[in-house]
Amino acid sequence: MKSDAHPTRYWHVLDDGRVQCDVCPRACRMHEGQRGLCFVRGIEQGEVRLYTYGRSSGFCIDPIEKKPLNHFLPGTSVLSFGTAGCNLACKFCQNWDMSKSREMDTLADRATPQMLADAAKAAGCASVAFTYNDPVIFMEYAVDVADACREQGIRSVAVTAGYMCDAPRAEFYRHMDATNVDLKGFTESFYRKICGAELQAVLETLEYLKHTNVWFEITTLLIPEENDSDREIDEMTQWIRDRLGPDVPLHFTAFHPDWKMRDKPPTLPATLTRARAIAMRNGLRYVYTGNVHDPVGSSTYCSGCGTRLIERDWYELGEWHLDDRGQCLDCHTPLLGVFAAAPGTWGARRMPLRLSVRVTGSAM
Repeated sequence: MKSDAHPTRYWHVLDDGRVQCDVCPRACRMHEGQRGLCFVRGIEQGEVRLYTYGRSSGFCIDPIEKKPLNHFLPGTSVLSFGTAGCNLACKFCQNWDMSKSREMDTLADRATPQMLADAAKAAGCASVAFTYNDPVIFMEYAVDVADACREQGIRSVAVTAGYMCDAPRAEFYRHMDATNVDLKGFTESFYRKICGAELQAVLETLEYLKHTNVWFEITTLLIPEENDSDREIDEMTQWIRDRLGPDVPLHFTAFHPDWKMRDKPPTLPATLTRARAIAMRNGLRYVYTGNVHDPVGSSTYCSGCGTRLIERDWYELGEWHLDDRGQCLDCHTPLLGVFAAAPGTWGARRMPLRLSVRVTGSAM
């Protein structure tokens, strides 16, 4: 029976006959028929192949703010989808039913890159997002989708942990317009113990993005007594300021007990407020709170005069105080990001989508 696994580029054969995957620093070394930790890349006929190309755990139209991206086409809709598997092993995973899946039956829907681009255009989406699980592990599919979407004038967004090697990182981001990188903590011990990964590789991704045209924002999920100390938040936000600059948006989001960390309590809203205050004291200009109801912490303010530029209540936009060039109406300080002349009107709706059904209507 002929396999429908998709060929990949980033791998090499070792002296002992095994094949090493070179997409991420995990560097899985496999014999014929074996799969890597991500489960979706494995060895077939002596090379690494991708088993989830064109397959998805589902499609949904979301507000772009849910990714979260607050400075990238606010108010617009994004066609979101993921596959299965992950190259990290986070004990607190909030999407574990997909990212930890070892069942191809999870992938109940299929779509070619062109089908996805056509569906996004028909639905009026401004962008597509590779999310729910990490697009690093299905990068060939994500890149082809991004290229098909670009031909339709639709942008591409990667929601990722940023755990990649140099060469695939450069290729992957050549095709992306925006990304949200999940900086899970700021100590190597946290990454090793809780995520089964390494912090330094993620920091290298962030520094790489600083020198590209890809718009990027950062998210840190604060877990009680694991990565929420004043010292760690202080060190992390100073590093962001010094190495990435004060204008990179940072989102602190609330943890809820899940997967293998059900013994931890949910993050208190006060913890997020405290973290935001530390980050702003260290000079970061756009710091947000998420997964809690906090209109103050989720709104955007002018770095020049302090005026509220974009009012947010959960994923609903309110007051819009920017001109058509993305500048404050009061003091004309520019707000860095990617903005249209007017905000989108999608709101907080979440609309599941089956691509086997004709998509109609507007999502803007």
